[in-house]
Amino acid sequence: MKKLLYIIIALCAVMSCARMGTPDGGWYDDDPPRVIGSSPVERDTNVTTKKITIFFDEYIKLDNPTENVMVSPPQLEAPEIKAAGKKIVVELQDSLKPNTTYTIDFSNAISDNNEGNPMGNYAFTFSTGEKIDTFEVAGNVIDASNLEPVKGISVGLYDNLSDTIFRKEPLMRIGRTDGYGRFVIKGVAPGEYRVYALKDFDDNYRYSQKSEMIAFSHDTFKPSAGPDIRQDTIWRDTLHIDNIVRVPFTHFYPDNIVLLAFQEEQTDRFLIKTERQDANKIGVYFSYGNEQLPVIRGLNFTADSAFVLEASEKKDTLTYWLRDTTLVNNDTLSIEMEYLMTDSTGKLVSQTDTMELVAKTPYAKRLKQQQKEYEEWQKTQEKKKKREEEYDSIYPVKPLEPQYLIPKSMTPNSVVTIEIPTPLEKLDTGAIHLYTKIDSLWYRAPFKFGKVKGKLRQYQMVADWRPNTEYSLELDTLAFTDIYGLSSAPHKQGIKVKSLDEFATLEFQLSGVADTSIVVELLDKSDKMLKQVKAGRDHTATFFYVEPGTYYARAFTDRNSNGIWDTGCYDEDRQPEDVYYYPREIECKEKFDVTLNWGLKEKPRNQQKPAELVKQKPDKEKKKLMNRNVERAKQLGIEYVKKQMVK
Repeated sequence: MKKLLYIIIALCAVMSCARMGTPDGGWYDDDPPRVIGSSPVERDTNVTTKKITIFFDEYIKLDNPTENVMVSPPQLEAPEIKAAGKKIVVELQDSLKPNTTYTIDFSNAISDNNEGNPMGNYAFTFSTGEKIDTFEVAGNVIDASNLEPVKGISVGLYDNLSDTIFRKEPLMRIGRTDGYGRFVIKGVAPGEYRVYALKDFDDNYRYSQKSEMIAFSHDTFKPSAGPDIRQDTIWRDTLHIDNIVRVPFTHFYPDNIVLLAFQEEQTDRFLIKTERQDANKIGVYFSYGNEQLPVIRGLNFTADSAFVLEASEKKDTLTYWLRDTTLVNNDTLSIEMEYLMTDSTGKLVSQTDTMELVAKTPYAKRLKQQQKEYEEWQKTQEKKKKREEEYDSIYPVKPLEPQYLIPKSMTPNSVVTIEIPTPLEKLDTGAIHLYTKIDSLWYRAPFKFGKVKGKLRQYQMVADWRPNTEYSLELDTLAFTDIYGLSSAPHKQGIKVKSLDEFATLEFQLSGVADTSIVVELLDKSDKMLKQVKAGRDHTATFFYVEPGTYYARAFTDRNSNGIWDTGCYDEDRQPEDVYYYPREIECKEKFDVTLNWGLKEKPRNQQKPAELVKQKPDKEKKKLMNRNVERAKQLGIEYVKKQMVK
């Protein structure tokens, strides 16, 4: 009808102008596809067929039906969904449930074949019973650890309120989250429900493995609906509003559910891999750590005292450093390893494996490389000798090369860390010196030096770093000697501690939660944690020596006081520790003390994280309907006709 109206008006314009000729181009197809029929009839009841055919007024295309089309109740056997010409055919493979409303939600996956005009959100509904259930339930799913929207996770309902139903039966009705983490579950019957979220890896629509991301809540709700009014903005163009109209609609409740999704800690223990990337160490990787470490027996060597063990904090990654260079030069080491693993019943049992560990770079190749380096050194020395320059006659031994991790901008609470590339045999603290400059003179400064807890190859220096003061860190030869006899060379490095005027102090006054153990983290623009402090009993968290810049903040309730965020567990009925974001960026300037009041629950959790930090961006919008025929009509003389009518 719109096109016909445009044509009539355009013809009038042409006639009134006494112009002859044919306008260039034609009318645009701006109309989306329209459903003209279906079998069975849409919203039909007492349906028994599992084949649904939907007819359209033009040729259509269906974008990625596997991901974009959701059938509810969920289908354990995937339905066949095909678009052909002017129709879509859906064949359900599961048996139909009695007295159940079925919803085939196409979302915005349907568009016309030529111009790609989207049909918009479309769902086909029918019932195997006497009535159609029409309630809807909506909300958001966010990652419990960082409040990121979770895209593509299934959200479903149970009317069985048992605490264990999620393990036993498939979800009753489902929806799926979009790029905002938003979900809508349609076709819900009256009743009382609990809602769950599931990143389903085995397509059984119930929680069956720890690798699946889940969310659960003991809150129950009864769906309802009522009349409401929304305001729709009519735009004249991209800059000007033509009108704001009040549109009545049916508002379904609840529409503000927030689910906090998490993955349980992987406690099933199995051996992931063993490797020998470097000839002098063996890497052993488990899915989960255990205090009882593996027992290694050498089959072509004696394993007693052969290793220096370096274990990760959780003891899931183990590095066995070979002490003896004879073993290092052996390309293949055969071992028998006895360790604990989880069996099919979930219990830890002893497992023994025999394996051969082959060095990635063979000994012969390493010798060849060493010979090449020696020959290059020899040539260099011969050239120096011919030029009568100072040269070496003895090939130097490569020194041990520690990594000195000293912050570029030292603060009074900084710690100097030194990381050694290989385990140490000897540490000479008498060869380590720290000097401070006072009135142009250098004096010895006190410090403490020792191994970082839980780190085999990391050491730290703790000192009373005074603001606006220069220091000199000096290490003599042989300060560090590793298990292969390599020693460190002399090292000298200047250290400058900034003045207090170059920093800001940031204080948060927390409210809204009763927990007494709250950890607050200062974040950069990439959501990376820079500093962490534990709030006091008065719910005050203070960051000292904050460098000027833009920051963000996150807090979590540390229920077990271990200083790290912990996930939840469904079987133990334990939710993940609560995470909160300060909803705005924080600007810190030199010499300024910033105090901020932070109501941790002032905003719903899905609205707290600042947009600048959100990594999960919304889905790309489908092509919007554009009334391009208005412009075409103007070109054909519509404006002229209007002027004539006014006259």
